[in-house]
Amino acid sequence: MENENIRKELVVSAIENGTVIDHIPSKSVFRVVKMLNIDATDSQVTVGLNLESRKYGKKGIIKVSNVFFEKEEINKIALVAPTATLIIIKNYKVIEKRHVEIPDVIRKFVKCVNPNCITNHQQVSTKFNVIDKEDLKLQCHYCEKITAKNYLEIL
Repeated sequence: MENENIRKELVVSAIENGTVIDHIPSKSVFRVVKMLNIDATDSQVTVGLNLESRKYGKKGIIKVSNVFFEKEEINKIALVAPTATLIIIKNYKVIEKRHVEIPDVIRKFVKCVNPNCITNHQQVSTKFNVIDKEDLKLQCHYCEKITAKNYLEIL
């Protein structure tokens, strides 16, 4: 019996309007889903995990119909999936494709690891300077405590 006609790909329907987050490290896919509240949306969502990638070996992908992320949400993606690519789709066409970038300053959505920091006791929004983008280290603007990526808590 010949195996020439075996289908080796799964075709996923294209989205008319929305966002595709591609090249997510597989271990970070569900963290991105939860962090962006994609699990609570009524929009059509496609999640791919452990897909083959020539560049990264394995990758994840998330497609969300009719959702376009704000800058703060894109910055969150960059922190947990720095290799991700954001693809904006309108009328079934790619209108924008860009790599996420870790910003120099992060405001509001990361918790300071220092239990004595003012941001953990008063209504003060957090602010961090990114001091290492490769290994992801953030320094609190208020208490100067450094948070490494393994201890990152995104609010």
